[in-house]
Amino acid sequence: MDDIVVGPLDLAARVDDALAVQAVAFGLTAEEVGVRRHIVLRHLTNPGARALGATTPGGRLVGFVYGMPNDRGHWWSTVVEPYLRATGTEEWLDDVFVITELHVHPAFQNRRIGRTLITALTADAAEPRSILSAIDVESPARALYRKLGYRDLARQVVFPSAVSPYVVMGAELPLPD
Repeated sequence: MDDIVVGPLDLAARVDDALAVQAVAFGLTAEEVGVRRHIVLRHLTNPGARALGATTPGGRLVGFVYGMPNDRGHWWSTVVEPYLRATGTEEWLDDVFVITELHVHPAFQNRRIGRTLITALTADAAEPRSILSAIDVESPARALYRKLGYRDLARQVVFPSAVSPYVVMGAELPLPD
């Protein structure tokens, strides 16, 4: 990770910096960034929500992760629940920490930043396992999640307005360093 520092992130204060990273990493339009800004700020009001950031010595945010304990009443849970029920893995929605977003600027990828962010965030989780969703294609992100012990729980999950289907993955905690 060279000179990149991972630590607590006041995501509400740096939401625009974080979304700039996500926009580049995920290919978001300005309109999508605007929608996600409201979503991130709303998520941060949930009990147990927390974030970590990866910054350069000059303070540039180059990666971030945030998550929270799952609540079956949250929109994400209501979308993935039928898919998990169909695969017999619905219990993964209970007593689980959700990785809501994890993004690293492409110029800083392949330096173990994403791995450090997700393992550090989940290390403090009170829940015994973690769950997340990712685009359902073979990608460096999915390879990382598998190395950390995440396994596919449900595939071809369709979120409203999403262009591509997603996979829901879960792992027992703690994640390996």
